[in-house]
Amino acid sequence: MRFTYCPHCGEKLAKKEIGDEGRIPYCNHCRVPLWDLFTTCVICAVVNEENEIALLRQDYVSTTNYVCVAGVMKPGEAAEEAAAREIQEELGLTVNSLEYVRSYPFEKKEMLMLGFKATVKKADFRLSQEVDKAEWFPLPEAPGKLREGGIAWQLVREIESRNIIR
Repeated sequence: MRFTYCPHCGEKLAKKEIGDEGRIPYCNHCRVPLWDLFTTCVICAVVNEENEIALLRQDYVSTTNYVCVAGVMKPGEAAEEAAAREIQEELGLTVNSLEYVRSYPFEKKEMLMLGFKATVKKADFRLSQEVDKAEWFPLPEAPGKLREGGIAWQLVREIESRNIIR
């Protein structure tokens, strides 16, 4: 989100030089800088003991490609809590272990995606209403099911390259 008006008083913002930050929106009335905001999200490669990865179909995201479990962090929630919650909500699975992989800026939607590898015990899915379909795939097949170059694809490739899948 990019500020044009102060969310506290409603005054139109001016650009002000703030240290090494450069010229940023500033409220002269409240005397407060207002940096651009982004939404922080988690994205998870959910892997079982058979070296399979759970991929989802969510028609509101894509009707042609699968995706990884992802969701927005809630205020006051740790990234690890958000990852475990999203996996439980979307797939009905409990996380046994969670490993941070890296962050992925998603500029198109002004989001920062925090990537995790989540280990779960293989089980039948209990899908939320926002998930149209989920399947277990052998890890080598996963990149071909994802949008090439997309964040889910990058996460799976990163896990493969770092040999995180065990």
